[in-house]
Amino acid sequence: MKSLKESAQNFAINRALNYVESNPEENLPKLLEMVDNVFPKEWYGEQREAIKKEIERKGNWYQLILKLYELDPGVRKAFFQNFLFNASLKGSAIIEESREREKCNIPWAILLDPTSACNLHCTGCWAAEYGNRLNLSLETIDSIIKQGKELGVHMYIYTGGEPLVRKADLIKICEMHPDCEFLSFTNGTLIDKDFCKEMLRVKNFVPAISLEGFEEANDSRRGEGVYQKVKNAMALLKENKLPFGISTCYTSRNYNDITSEEFFDYMIESGALFAWFFHYMPVGNSAVTELLPTPEQRETVYHRIRDFRNSKPIFTMDFQNDAEFVGGCIAGGRNYLHINAKGDVEPCVFIHYSNANINDCSLLEALKSPIFMAYHDNQPFNDNMLRPCPMLENPEALREMVKATGAVNTDYESPESVDHLCDKTTPYAENWKGKADELWSCGDCSKCKGCGKN
Repeated sequence: MKSLKESAQNFAINRALNYVESNPEENLPKLLEMVDNVFPKEWYGEQREAIKKEIERKGNWYQLILKLYELDPGVRKAFFQNFLFNASLKGSAIIEESREREKCNIPWAILLDPTSACNLHCTGCWAAEYGNRLNLSLETIDSIIKQGKELGVHMYIYTGGEPLVRKADLIKICEMHPDCEFLSFTNGTLIDKDFCKEMLRVKNFVPAISLEGFEEANDSRRGEGVYQKVKNAMALLKENKLPFGISTCYTSRNYNDITSEEFFDYMIESGALFAWFFHYMPVGNSAVTELLPTPEQRETVYHRIRDFRNSKPIFTMDFQNDAEFVGGCIAGGRNYLHINAKGDVEPCVFIHYSNANINDCSLLEALKSPIFMAYHDNQPFNDNMLRPCPMLENPEALREMVKATGAVNTDYESPESVDHLCDKTTPYAENWKGKADELWSCGDCSKCKGCGKN
C-alpha cells in the first residue's frame, strides 16, 4: 500500500513539473494547487502559503523561482524531484515517523567529510586542524547514505578538507544514489570544464563555493589568486546552466564587505541561487579569537541580510541569526549531524566531540550515543533564538554535555579540551547577551528594522 501511494505521489509530482515546464510564468501559480491535492495540509503548510503569496505579488522570491527555469532542464528536474519531493516532502514525513519510533533526533541532512585533505590553508579554518591523511572510503559513504535513506534522509552535504579532491568518488556516489541531492562546500578552485560536464551528466550535485568578500578580503584569508579562480568557476557553472551557491564566513574583518549591496549584487550577477552565511567559530587550539565579530558588527549582519532577503532574488540563510525559523540549534541530529573523515560522528560541524565512530556502529546507534541524546534532551539551549548555540552563546551548556557524556575531542592533530574551547567563547557570549536580548525583546525579529522597541 505504501509503495502504491508513493508511486501515485511520484506520478503527480512529475505531471506537475512537466506542466510547469511548458510555461513557467503562466503555470507556476497552479503548481501548488496540484501539490495541495497530493500532500497533507500539515506538510510545510506555512511555507506553501508563503510561496503562493509571493507568486501572486511577483516579488523577488518569484524572480528567484523563475531563475530556476534558466537551469539545464535535466538538472532542474532532478533538483525538484530530489530536494523538494524526496528530501523535503516525502523524506520529512518518514523522518518524523523515525523520530517517534526511535525516540531520538533524526536529521534532515547529513554532513560528511570525504577527506581531510585540502589544496588551500585558510586563516581560521578549523578543517585544517585535522591534517590531510584521513578519508572516508567510497564503501563507507555509500553505507552512510543507505542507512540515512532508511530513516528518510535524502539530503547529503560534503564538507572537508576540500571535497573536490575526490571528484571521481563524489560523482560515483551521485550515480549510485540518483534519488538524493548532494551539496558540496568547496573552495571552487578545482571546478573546471570537465567537472561541469560530469555535473550535467549526474544532475544531482550542487556546489556551495566559499567566498569571503571581494578580492582583497577573500585572498587575505584564502591566499593570493583564489578570488580569480572562484570567479572563473562561477562563470563556468553559469555558462553550463548549473545551480550553485555561495558560502561565506563573516568575521570582524570582512563583515562589512560580505553584507554590502555590492556583494549581494555580485553574487546574483555571477549566477548564485543561494548564499549561506556562517558566523566565525574559534575552533581549534590556534583559532584567532580576534576574528569574532563584536555585538555591533553581528547586529549589522543581522539587519542587512534580512533587508536584502526582502529585495534580492537570492535565497539566504544566516545560520547564527536565523534560529527563530528553525527553533534554535539544529545540530545533534535535530536537523543535521557531521561525520568527519575518520568516521567520528559529531553533533555539529563546529563541535568536535564524539562518543561514536561510523566504522564501529550504525548511524542509528550513533544518534542514540550519549552526546547526541544530550542534545536531544536539552534543545533548545536558550529561549532567545538569537542565542541558539551551546558553544558560542551558551558555553556552559557544551561544557556540561561533553563532561557528562564522556565525549572525546576528535581533532587528532591538536586535541582541544572543552574548557579551552568554551573559555574562548564565554566572553563573547557575555558581550552578545545584552544586544541579543534587546533585539529579541522586540518580538517580531523577522521584520525588525532596528526599531529599538523594548
